[in-house]
Amino acid sequence: MALPAKEISYTFADALAWEGQEHIEIIEGYPYMMAPPLRVHQKIVSELHRLISNFLHGKPCEVYPAPFAVRPFEAAGDAPENVNTLLEPDITVVCDPEKLDKYGCRGAPDMVIEILSPSTRRQDMVVKYQLYQRAGVLEYWIVDPETKTAAVYHLEEGRFNAAEVYTEKAMVPVSLWDGFSIDLREVFTEE
Repeated sequence: MALPAKEISYTFADALAWEGQEHIEIIEGYPYMMAPPLRVHQKIVSELHRLISNFLHGKPCEVYPAPFAVRPFEAAGDAPENVNTLLEPDITVVCDPEKLDKYGCRGAPDMVIEILSPSTRRQDMVVKYQLYQRAGVLEYWIVDPETKTAAVYHLEEGRFNAAEVYTEKAMVPVSLWDGFSIDLREVFTEE
């Protein structure tokens, strides 16, 4: 989809007015079109969502797969035309119901998982890493289908710590909840 030419930066208000089914993220006013994900990407998203959703059943936190609008820097009362960052993480976990609205999440989610794709690798590992850190996401996972690994970052004193990297047969603890780990053997199943 060709976006209309505009001399000012794009906002959440613009995204609400766009027609079509394309997935577009806005990062500090600049729109990024997202290519359709590969099947392995969607399989990993489905497995992670299933595992987390099953654990959270009956608990106050909620998990959402993409597409799910996250406006990490939006505060209560901000008008859509003043929100210049709109992301669609592959998996989003929100534990504060006050952050949820009819569009998605306003403010930093508690946990975000991004699955690397050839077209999003740099975006997820550099740009979104910095945005999620700045916003205050407590736990950020970068899952790589090619290497069958998960790099897990935890926010400490406003910065992500060094990644803990888990391989395809590891049990990965989720720091948000005691006693919950994700078995990567269930995530990285044969294609």
